[in-house]
Amino acid sequence: MPWLAIIIAGCLEVTGVINIKRLAMKKWDAIIWLIITFGSSLALLSYAMQSLSMGVVYGVWTGIGTVGSALIGMWIYAEPKDWKRILFISIILASAVGLKLIT
Repeated sequence: MPWLAIIIAGCLEVTGVINIKRLAMKKWDAIIWLIITFGSSLALLSYAMQSLSMGVVYGVWTGIGTVGSALIGMWIYAEPKDWKRILFISIILASAVGLKLIT
């Protein structure tokens, strides 16, 4: 169950980052979604840390957030999609999977 909490928390973090972008575009409802998504994400992160090590939980959570935000940026906001960026996103994903495998 803590691993599911980390995955959901990471997805909520990505949603929060999307709402930061929306807020920058003057979409004022985004502030409410920011509070809800980041608050929920941190609550789930705290739950996962009760049974898993802090370094693993935080590493996987930030990995999901970083990769998810980068992919959303490429797909929705037309950010660059060059091979170097995709390579380093893949390395982040491999690191998160590696942390899961060793715990």
